[in-house]
Amino acid sequence: MGKKRCKSIAIVTGASSGMGREAVLQLGDRFGGLEEIWAVARREDRLKELAKESVIPVRIFPLDLSEREGVKILEDALKAETPAVRFLVNAAGFGKNGPSSQIYWEDEADMVRVNCEALCSVTNMALPYLAKGARVLQFASAAAFLPQPEFAVYAASKAFVLSYSRGLDAELRSRGLCVTAVCPGPVKTEFFQVMEEGQPKRDYPLYKRLAMAKPEKVVKWAILDSMAGKRVSVYGPLMKGFYLLCKILPHGFLLYLMRGFSAEGPFTTKRLSAKEAGKGEDKG
Repeated sequence: MGKKRCKSIAIVTGASSGMGREAVLQLGDRFGGLEEIWAVARREDRLKELAKESVIPVRIFPLDLSEREGVKILEDALKAETPAVRFLVNAAGFGKNGPSSQIYWEDEADMVRVNCEALCSVTNMALPYLAKGARVLQFASAAAFLPQPEFAVYAASKAFVLSYSRGLDAELRSRGLCVTAVCPGPVKTEFFQVMEEGQPKRDYPLYKRLAMAKPEKVVKWAILDSMAGKRVSVYGPLMKGFYLLCKILPHGFLLYLMRGFSAEGPFTTKRLSAKEAGKGEDKG
């Protein structure tokens, strides 16, 4: 009997919204060699909607990757199917902002479990199935470039992703594989809604409002960088400049500037609310 042919697939976590969802749509549209995309996220209804929009078959995995039982289901599917994984996109993640003393400890622990532990688990279980020339996109964040007050655990978790991705890429290059850490700045997704749950409503700092990007553009750029073999993907001139500054300037000085340009900082004038301005929209 001939050797069993392996199905060519992509695996995308965090696929129900934001950049994970965009990755499913763009990979399906641009890479004709893919036969199926495995879409992993908690919200089954969102995954079913996504499957209808994709131009290639999508196999949905409604799993919570913060629970080891969910990770095990994905591992069992890989063992049963033994596919050739052409793309692995780890886009699952979330953040909570505010002083650490005001964030519930379980939320901080969940950030580490999803952003770090689940990403490592999915990557590790996929390693034996990565085909030669495969690409791994690990969604980190520009928050990985330096510590951030009131975003301390999230920034630390993304610094882990960046470091892990760089180290793993060095290990896998001899196999013809490439690992790219994707480090966007603020992206217009549901991320900010989750981040602000249970927190007082506040204006985004000026630098975040200026750098806000569309998820489809960030994902397109990340895929291009990955195909070019880049180890780190940073979208947009502002974030590229930020990345460079984090390499050459003391972090303490940068943190001082960030605090100054925050919504309440001394370098930013307070924005009036619609009620205060007497109009139907905010006025700077």
